[in-house]
Amino acid sequence: MKKTSNVVSIPVLVAALGYFVDIYDLVLFSIVRKKSLLAIGIAEENLEKNGLWLLNIQMIGMLVGGLIWGIIGDKKGRLSVLFGSIIMYSVANILNAYVTDVTTYGVLRFIAGVGLAGELGAGITLVSEILHKDKRGWGTTIVATVGVSGAILAGFVGINCNWTTSYIVGGVLGLLLLVMRFGVFESGMYQQAKESTHEMGSLTMLFLSKERMGKYIKCILVGLPIWYCIGILITLSPELGKELGIIGEIKPAYSIMCCYAGVTLGDLTSGILSQVIRSRVKVLQYYVFATLLMVIAYFFMQGVEVKYFYMLFSVLGFAAGYWAVLITSASEQFGTNIRATVTTSVPNFIRASLVPITLLYAFIQCMGVHKLQSAMIVGIICCVTAFIAASKMTETYGKDLDYYEK
Repeated sequence: MKKTSNVVSIPVLVAALGYFVDIYDLVLFSIVRKKSLLAIGIAEENLEKNGLWLLNIQMIGMLVGGLIWGIIGDKKGRLSVLFGSIIMYSVANILNAYVTDVTTYGVLRFIAGVGLAGELGAGITLVSEILHKDKRGWGTTIVATVGVSGAILAGFVGINCNWTTSYIVGGVLGLLLLVMRFGVFESGMYQQAKESTHEMGSLTMLFLSKERMGKYIKCILVGLPIWYCIGILITLSPELGKELGIIGEIKPAYSIMCCYAGVTLGDLTSGILSQVIRSRVKVLQYYVFATLLMVIAYFFMQGVEVKYFYMLFSVLGFAAGYWAVLITSASEQFGTNIRATVTTSVPNFIRASLVPITLLYAFIQCMGVHKLQSAMIVGIICCVTAFIAASKMTETYGKDLDYYEK
């Protein structure tokens, strides 16, 4: 089957820009959490509680959307997901600018979460299938690196605009991207699979096979530290920083920008490293171990100036910047007839893992453990689990993807 030989092709660029808008909208709530909740009348002492609830609602939406869009991607095509998902989350984000109560806020974050769930998986699947097996790692690295930098724009907009304008900007960016998508072509590998007699987008095929289920779960577990860092250490940095005695005001927008500046560089270097050493598994192990070290370092920053805390966020983000390699590996683990289902649902199961992570964080505190120690315990659990899962994953570098799951 003929594939494009140019890594920086139109589908790669459009997928990268799609993920850019995806990340902008995904982290925007963490940036405007305090401002938006205070604006709709939530008391200062209830900000963390309501903020975590809304974040969890968004992540649950992404979990639901990951399965829905994944199945659609295998049954109806990768492009159908790219178009449908962006319309959903763009409209939801524009409406989000006009909420006046927490309930409506939650409903719209859920809808936005469902929409956001389709973007990355469909883009990575499409890029993986149109590029040669020796070059697809470069293509997915471009997608991830450009994409995560969307958080930097979100931070900039969040700092310089009010929270309502920030949501509208995200929605408008999505609708503009929709126009660009009309020049993207469908994966030839998918077209051939669709014409075959193989079942497409089957959850039964994925979950009732012990071998496939095992591979799927390991992909999810490896990603736990990424969203622990973003959802706990970065999103709650004002609260945790206060407990650490950080000198100076911690602004969520700066926390996000510093972290994702590191993530952007981390995704770039981890993707390049996986191509150079010809291994996804080794790179995942290296970066998970580095994340563990930086998680521990986070809790030894007592009494430092806020600028040094921000610097730590960048290093932490770099260590946790293995998203590109992880999602590429997940895509390479499975056959064409369920590849979109896996590649779309895995990142959203990882994101949705923030729900049990925050529940565990709250539970440990209920046991009488201090907030800082609770957060550190949860972080160590996530990192150790991820490292064990990564060590048991199958190497997929250079694997031929033109095959079907029986």
